[in-house]
Amino acid sequence: MSDYALGAGLATDLINTAPTARSSGEALTSPTALGRFLVEHGVEPHAMLAAPRLTTDDLDEVRSLRKELRSLVLAGDEISVVTGATELLTRAGAVPTLLRDSAGRWQWHLCTARGAPLADELGALAAAGFLGVLRALGHARFRSCASPVCDGVFVDTSKAGRRRYCMPALCGNRLNVANHRARKATGEEPA
Repeated sequence: MSDYALGAGLATDLINTAPTARSSGEALTSPTALGRFLVEHGVEPHAMLAAPRLTTDDLDEVRSLRKELRSLVLAGDEISVVTGATELLTRAGAVPTLLRDSAGRWQWHLCTARGAPLADELGALAAAGFLGVLRALGHARFRSCASPVCDGVFVDTSKAGRRRYCMPALCGNRLNVANHRARKATGEEPA
């Protein structure tokens, strides 16, 4: 892995598939839904090569990982994030190495142990992202959604660091529509 935003973004999106963050309920309803999530995020773990069919055990383990990741985002201090992320890396047998990219440049990559379960591989990717964000951007980038009707969380990897919502297109839009309706109802909205 050469980009902490990839791991942090995957973690954010995975966490927010939970019914606690979505008014529409559970997004990972089946192994097929989990497979679609991985494809949408361009993630091809080694575990998928050994067992290309996802199982209900894979789904249960990823849902459990999702809870762990959420607790790390909500951790009140940096040490808790580092400790939890390091545990996730250790569990996957993750080892950093340098590999050449398609342009021949050396890039950091995170290799997990042969036979590591899918959830452990995803945990290692998320953990590396969390550690990268913590080092480069700081603990203040681990946030809860600003929408009063959402329990989602996220890791802000934006350049400006001003992200406020776990799912900006959904939570931010809902809040803007609610504010617009409130202004219109009180007559504050220009005609």
